[in-house]
Amino acid sequence: MARVPVMQAVVDVLRSEGVDVTFGCPGAAILPLYAALEGSGIEHLIVRHEEGATHMADGWARTTGGVGVAIGTSGPAGTNMITGLYTAMADSIPILCITGQAVSSKLHQEAFQAVDIVDVAKPVTKWAVQVREAAQVPWTFREAFRTARSGRPGPVLIDLPLDVQQQEIEWDPALDAPLPVPRVAPHPPSVERALDMLLEADRPLLLAGGGVVLGDAHEQLRELAELLGVPVQTTLMGKGSFPEDHELFAGMTGIQTSQRYGNQSFLESDLVLALGARFGDRHTGDLDVYRGDRRFIHVDIEPTQIGKVFGPDLGVVSDTRLFLEALLAAVRARGAARDWSAWVARVGELKRTLTRPDDYDTVPIKAPRVYREINRIFPPETYFVTAIGLYQIWGGQFQTAHLPRHYQVCGQAGPLGWEIPAAIGVKSARPDAEVVAVVGDYSFQFLVEELAVAAQYDVPFVIIMLNNEYLGLIRQAEGDAFGVETEVDLHYDEHGTDNVRIMEAYGCSGRRVVEPGELADTIEWAREEAVATSRPVLVEVMVERQATTARGVRIDAMVEPEPVPHA
Repeated sequence: MARVPVMQAVVDVLRSEGVDVTFGCPGAAILPLYAALEGSGIEHLIVRHEEGATHMADGWARTTGGVGVAIGTSGPAGTNMITGLYTAMADSIPILCITGQAVSSKLHQEAFQAVDIVDVAKPVTKWAVQVREAAQVPWTFREAFRTARSGRPGPVLIDLPLDVQQQEIEWDPALDAPLPVPRVAPHPPSVERALDMLLEADRPLLLAGGGVVLGDAHEQLRELAELLGVPVQTTLMGKGSFPEDHELFAGMTGIQTSQRYGNQSFLESDLVLALGARFGDRHTGDLDVYRGDRRFIHVDIEPTQIGKVFGPDLGVVSDTRLFLEALLAAVRARGAARDWSAWVARVGELKRTLTRPDDYDTVPIKAPRVYREINRIFPPETYFVTAIGLYQIWGGQFQTAHLPRHYQVCGQAGPLGWEIPAAIGVKSARPDAEVVAVVGDYSFQFLVEELAVAAQYDVPFVIIMLNNEYLGLIRQAEGDAFGVETEVDLHYDEHGTDNVRIMEAYGCSGRRVVEPGELADTIEWAREEAVATSRPVLVEVMVERQATTARGVRIDAMVEPEPVPHA
């Protein structure tokens, strides 16, 4: 068997695992890997900050379902990646971070940029490991990919001392292949019991969490809903797993990213079949209200997730797709059916009557009007990325999603600055797709330097900024908790930030919108400009200063007050 540089073996593994692009920043301690990547056919985007690399890998992974790869050198490169690892861990996204390290003989001597990144990363990864023997390297990478994909997906980190990277090993890529990833099938009696409970219910709901998206179970979800005639809700992470224009769509429940009809439909239900959902606190609100007298079936691929928030009436450990396939088979085998048409009609009535207005023509622009135009202009196959703040709440409430993996949000960790690098990752995965990043003015500036990456590598997408100059959600939270508003002030005067000029400084373009009537034309201009220039284009929308969530929903209330009338 031939001897080859060990980093060549790593590149062979990456290619065979489906990696066609990586994101990272070179440095002395990782240069052997970069040398092996040269001419490998794997594209590499050099980032401006290692956190940006992790978010790009995250966006790529959410889009493809594969394992995204981020690369950094030793020391601060690894510590800069921690936020991205946490984000991926919180949202069950499989990414691999590769870090260089000082030579093995110097690790105990506080060598330059030698940090124990493995111990630093362990709390926010499924597996973090340093490889000390060159012969172990390709097999460690194989196990890293399997670990990232197995069970509840998540991030992994491999740390490589420089001296290990510089060695040769015996290796033949033709004799190696990816390790199998087992899928967890449900125990048949639990499927039968779940069907019993469904048929006993008068007002059941199917609740699709992020596990439906990650498990590629959206087609089985729709098939079951239509076969039984049962309404479907989604969580924020499950948004897009069921088409929101479907007659059986029953909205979203929650204290922030929700619809009024979704909350009411949920409160009137008597059974919830939750598929791959975490029961996050912004979804459930007060657990006593959320649980009520209804029964719960909780299906999740991760055994320890069941019962973590509250004990369900039935817990089923299973891959969501395999569970839905088994449940469909059980329904057909029994010829089971119930007439839930009255319940479906009730949900439809709530959808028609418990709505929020979005047709405002006032100045300053109200955020719902922005999402009205987004829904009208962009086709269903558009990919959207968005992060944390009032605009995440508005997006959950007003933006419609039709396809899985096309509405991407950093839901649990909520790092500011996620959108621009994530959009680069999405566009790198789907070069022919239209990609839109919906951002806030504050989040925009956290990793704005990654615009240079998009400009350098011709990665076009549209950025729609909702700019209230205000830190609205922070002000609201502080007011609710302490009865005062935060002292943070982001005023935009001669000392403030001109976001359009920031775009221009990176060789990109943008326009500011202050009138509702300008929205549609400006968004259409941005779509055309992104294609023409092959670079990001900004639409900065000046929206009203607002220190409450859209339409007065309190963050500590499950049932919201009546909507605010048109201004």
